Amino acid sequence: MLADPELIAAAILVPKFKTCWTSDNNILKLGLDYIRSHLDCQAENHVSEGSQSSEEEDFFSSLKRTGPLETTQQLDTYLGCPGDTVVEVLKSFPAVCQLSLKLNTALPASAACERLFSDAGLIFRPRRACIGSKNFENQLLLRLNKAYW
Repeated sequence: MLADPELIAAAILVPKFKTCWTSDNNILKLGLDYIRSHLDCQAENHVSEGSQSSEEEDFFSSLKRTGPLETTQQLDTYLGCPGDTVVEVLKSFPAVCQLSLKLNTALPASAACERLFSDAGLIFRPRRACIGSKNFENQLLLRLNKAYW
C-alpha cells in the first residue's frame, strides 16, 4: 500500500497526518507529486468550465478561477499550517479540500454485507438454530475464507 500514490496522497490530505506519518522522502514525494498533478488537472478543468459561460453572466468569473500556480500555493500553505489537526482547516484551501474529499470518501457499497448475510443464512437454518454464537461465527469465517485454505 505504501507504493500506491493515491493512498499516500489520501494520507497526506488528512490534516492530522499531513507528512509526519513517515520519514521516507521517496514515499512523500510520490504522494505530493500525485496531489500536485491532480490539483493542476482540477485547475485546468475549472478554467475550461468557467470559460464556457459569458463574461456578462458572471462578472466576477475571472476572480473565481484558480490557476495551477494558485493550487500549488494552496497545497504549500496547507502543508505549512502548524499542527492543525482539525478537518475544518481544509475549508481554507478549496482545491485541496475538494481533492481530499475525493480521495478520503468511502464509496457506499453493500455487496460485501449482502454476501455475508447470504452466507450466514445458508449456515443458520432451522435445523441448526441451536448452535452457539461462537460456533456459528467460526463456521461463517471458514465458509467466507474458503479461497484462502
